[in-house]
Amino acid sequence: MLPFPYVILDLETTGGTPLHDRIIEIALIRFEEGIESDRWETLVNPGMPIPPFITRLTGISNGMVQEAPSFEEVAHKLYSFLEGAVLTAHNVRFDYGFLKNEYRRIGALLQHRVLCTVRLSRKLYPQHKGHGLDAIVQRHGLHTDGRHRAMGDVELVVAYLEVARRELGSRQLLDAASALLKDPCLPARLDAAVVDRIPDSPGVYFFYGKNDLPLYIGKSVTLRSRVMSHFSNDHASSGDMRIAQEVERVEWTETAGELGALLLESRLIKEHQPIHNKRLRRSRTLFSLAVADGPGKVPLVNIVTEEDIRPEVFELLYGLFRSKAKAVDALREIVRENRLCPRFVGLEKGYGVCFSHQLKRCNGVCAGREAPELHFLRLKQALIPLRLKSWPYPGQIGIREYCKSSGRAQLHVFDYWCHLGTVDNECDLDELLNVRSVMKFDLDTYKLLLKNLGKQVSVIPLGPQATQQPPGIQPQPAFALHQRV
Repeated sequence: MLPFPYVILDLETTGGTPLHDRIIEIALIRFEEGIESDRWETLVNPGMPIPPFITRLTGISNGMVQEAPSFEEVAHKLYSFLEGAVLTAHNVRFDYGFLKNEYRRIGALLQHRVLCTVRLSRKLYPQHKGHGLDAIVQRHGLHTDGRHRAMGDVELVVAYLEVARRELGSRQLLDAASALLKDPCLPARLDAAVVDRIPDSPGVYFFYGKNDLPLYIGKSVTLRSRVMSHFSNDHASSGDMRIAQEVERVEWTETAGELGALLLESRLIKEHQPIHNKRLRRSRTLFSLAVADGPGKVPLVNIVTEEDIRPEVFELLYGLFRSKAKAVDALREIVRENRLCPRFVGLEKGYGVCFSHQLKRCNGVCAGREAPELHFLRLKQALIPLRLKSWPYPGQIGIREYCKSSGRAQLHVFDYWCHLGTVDNECDLDELLNVRSVMKFDLDTYKLLLKNLGKQVSVIPLGPQATQQPPGIQPQPAFALHQRV
C-alpha cells in the first residue's frame, strides 16, 4: 500500500501515562513495498500489577504475564522489526511515547519516523466526525474477534488502510501519508494546517479540548516554536503528555513583546483557571506586615490582608505573604533575631514584662529598660529587607513595546504597580486614561514590573503628571513605533 518500509504496531499497557505505566503486550506487522514481510506478538511482564479495569478491557490478567519476558528481554528483537521502517499506529503518540520511555529505562534511545493513522483518517475522510478505531470499524464494516488485544487492533488498522486504498486510490493514500510524515509530532485531533498558521512572534496561546474552556494557556516570544515544543519533548513531561491527549484545537493572540505576553497570560489564567495551569492559576489572598507610624502605638505591627495592601501606603508595608501563618513566622523570626519585644510588636497579648525578657531574649522595652523610640527604630531597621518598593513615578506611566517582525506596537499602562490595561493606538489610550477604574494590586504584576523596570525599557509618563518627569525620562510620543524599546 505504501512504497516505503513501515511497521503497524499496537501496545496494551497498564494505563495511559508513559512515565509511570508499563507495556503488557506488543504486536506488529512489518511491510516492505506494501507487502507483509513479518509479524510478531508477545506478552510483556510489566513488573507491576495490572489494574482490574485493564484486565476487563483487554482480557490480560496478572497470571498471564507472570512468566512473560520483561521489556528489556524483548527490546532487541523489537528493535530489529522497527529498524529502517516508519512506525505506524492508531494514535501513534501514545504507542511511541511508551516505547521511548521503556527504551530510556534500559539506557537506550529510540528515535523513529512515525505515522499516525488517526490523523491519516482525518485527512482522507474529512467528512466524517469520528476517527477512533471503533468509529473506523463501524464506518467501513470491519470485523475482529480480538478488539483491545494488540494483534487484533493491528489487523484492524491493516484492514482499514486496504479499504482506504480501494476507495480512494493508492496515490491519494500515499500523498496523505507523505504530508503527515513531514510534521509527525502533532496530536491526532489537532489540525496541522491551523498550527502552520501560528506566527513565530510574541504572544499567548490557548489549548482547547472538547469545549470552550481552555485546557492550558501559555506565552512565548516565539509562539509556533513553543506550541510545537509541547508535542516534541520525547514524552518526558507527564503534563505535556496529558495536554497532548486532550487538545483538539489551538488559538493564539499576538502581542508586541514579552512583557505584553506575560501580562496577558497572567490575567487570562486567573480569569479562566485552566486545569493544566498551576503556577499562576490561583489568585490567593495576600498578607503583609503594616508598621505603626510611631513608637507609641502598640501593637507596633499588624498583619493586614489584600484589601489594605494599597500601593500608595507601601512605605508602611513590609513583605508579601501567601498566608497569615507565613507572615507570623517571618515576624517571629525577626523579633527573635533582633531581641525585640514580642508583646510590643504584637505577637503576644498582655501587660507588663514579656516572657522573652525573663529569658533574656528581649532588650526590655516592656520593662522600661529600653526607650520605645530606640525599640521602634530597631524594628524598622530589621524590617528593611522586606520593605515594599514605593511607586517611583509621580503618576501613571506607559511601557512601550514594538515588534519589528509584525510591526505591532503596544503600550502597557500602569499606575502604582497596578496594570490598568494595554492599548494599540492613541484613541484607545485616551479612552483608558479617561475611565476611572478600581485599581487592584496583583503580586505577579508587581514582580513583573520590578523585573522590567530594571531593564532598558521605553517608559512614558502619562496623564496630568506627564510634565513632571523623573530623572532620565524624556518626553516622547506613546506610539513612536521605530524608536528603540
